[in-house]
Amino acid sequence: MDSLFDPAPPPPSGEVPGADGRPTAPLAVRMRPQTLDEIIGQQHLLGKASPLRRLISGSGAASVLLYGPPGTGKTTMASLISRATGGRFEALSALSAGVKEVRAVIDVARRRLIDGQQTVLFIDEVHRFSKTQQDALLDAVENRIVLLVAATTENPSFSVVAPLLSRSLVLRLQPLSDDDIVEVIERAITDPRGLGGAVRLTDEARTHLVAVAGGDARRALTALEASADSVISHADDPADGDTAAGDVDEGDRVALVIDVADVEAAIDRAAVRYDRDGDQHYDVTSAFIKSIRGSDVDAAVHYLARMISAGEDPRFIARRLMVHASEDIGMADPSALQTAVAAAQVVQLVGMPEAKLALTQATIHLATAPKSPGVVAAIGEAMADVAAGKSGPVPPHLRDSHYAGAKAMGSGKGYRYPHDDPDGVVPQQYAPDDLVGVDYYRPTPHGFEREIFTRLGKLRSIIRRGGRRRSPPAQA
Repeated sequence: MDSLFDPAPPPPSGEVPGADGRPTAPLAVRMRPQTLDEIIGQQHLLGKASPLRRLISGSGAASVLLYGPPGTGKTTMASLISRATGGRFEALSALSAGVKEVRAVIDVARRRLIDGQQTVLFIDEVHRFSKTQQDALLDAVENRIVLLVAATTENPSFSVVAPLLSRSLVLRLQPLSDDDIVEVIERAITDPRGLGGAVRLTDEARTHLVAVAGGDARRALTALEASADSVISHADDPADGDTAAGDVDEGDRVALVIDVADVEAAIDRAAVRYDRDGDQHYDVTSAFIKSIRGSDVDAAVHYLARMISAGEDPRFIARRLMVHASEDIGMADPSALQTAVAAAQVVQLVGMPEAKLALTQATIHLATAPKSPGVVAAIGEAMADVAAGKSGPVPPHLRDSHYAGAKAMGSGKGYRYPHDDPDGVVPQQYAPDDLVGVDYYRPTPHGFEREIFTRLGKLRSIIRRGGRRRSPPAQA
C-alpha cells in the first residue's frame, strides 16, 4: 500500500521505466492527484472551509466515511488526508481483514499515540465488514486512537452500524461529469507523469472513452492506457510499414493519433453511437419506450443495453420506467409501478453497475405486463373538463361540516356513510351536477383491469342510483 498512497516524487518521465523504457506503474496510479488542487470533481465537498478541505489541508481531525461510486476519488482523498496529518498510515481491506487484524492495528496505534504519533487507518470496502468487525472500531474512533478514513460504494446508512456512523463525517462523492472525465483524460495525455504528449485523441475516440468511463476516472485512465499502449506498440513494430499514417507532427516530436477504432480494439468494446445531448439520445429513448409499450421485451432490453453502455444516467432511465408504468400499463398491472419505483430506489441506494440488473428487471416486467391507457385517458379528460369550466360547486352533502355555522349552510346534510352499508357502497351523488354520469376511467379487458371492468360497472350502477341532487338554497 505504501507505493499506492505515498509514491516517491516521479522523475521527469513520470515513473521509473521498465526494460522497454516505459513507465511500469499503471497510468491511474501515476496520475493520482498529489495535491488538493489536482482533484477533479467533487467541488461540493471541497468548498472553502468545508470539513473535507480542512482534513486534506491538515487543519482538521475527524474520522470520515467516503461514500460514492468507483473511480470518484475516495482512495485519493484518503491518501491526501494521511499525508496532511503527518501520522502513520495503516490500510486494511474489508475483503481480507478480520477482527484480529483490526485489533492488531488499534493496539499498534495506541502505542504510537503514547509517543504523540497519530495513526490514520484506511479501510476500503468498509460495507463488507460484519457488525462485529465494525464494532471493534468504535472505541478507537471515539477516542481518536485512530483517525478512520473508510471508503464504501454502498449507502452507509444501510451498511454501516449506527454507532460508527454517529462518530464519523459521512461525505458523499458524486460520479464525475463528462467534462470532468475529459479533463482527467487530457491531463493524463499531456502530464509528464502520464503519457507526456506521446499521443493525442480524435474527438470520436475521446467521446468513446468518456462513455466507457461512466463517471469513473480509473476506468477512463485504464482504457486510455490500453489504447495508447496498443498504438505505441504498433508504431514501434518495424515489421509494420504504415506506422506513420495518422501521426501528427508536434514540433520536435511526433504524437501518435488514437482514433475510435484503436479504443475499440484495445478494450474490446464497440463504440455506441449515442449522443446523450443529440438525436440518438431521443431516438433510442423513444425506441425503448415504444418497445415496452408494444410488449417487445427483447427489443426493450436491447435499447436498455445501448443506453447503459453509452453511459446514460441511470436515474433518467429509472424516471422513464416510472412514467411508463402509469402511462401505458396503469391498472392493468398495478404492481408495474411498484417495480419501477423499486428499481429507481436501487439506482439511488446501490448505484451502477449493479443497478443495471434492477433496471433490466423493471424493463422486463413492464414489457411483458398487460397494457392500458386508462390512467392517461382518465386524467386527460378530467383536466380538459376542468379547463373548459366544468367545475361546478361541490354537492352540499359532501362539503366540510366541521366548523361553526356549517350545518346552517346545509353542509354535510344528507351525507350517507358508505361503511354503514354491508357492501360499503351506497347510492349517492359525488360529482358536481354538470358531471353526474360522466365516465373518465374506462378499464380495458387486459390484465387486472378485466376484474376492475366488472366491478366498476356494479359500483357505478349502485352509486348513480342516488340520482342528481339539487343544492338547497343557502340560508342567511
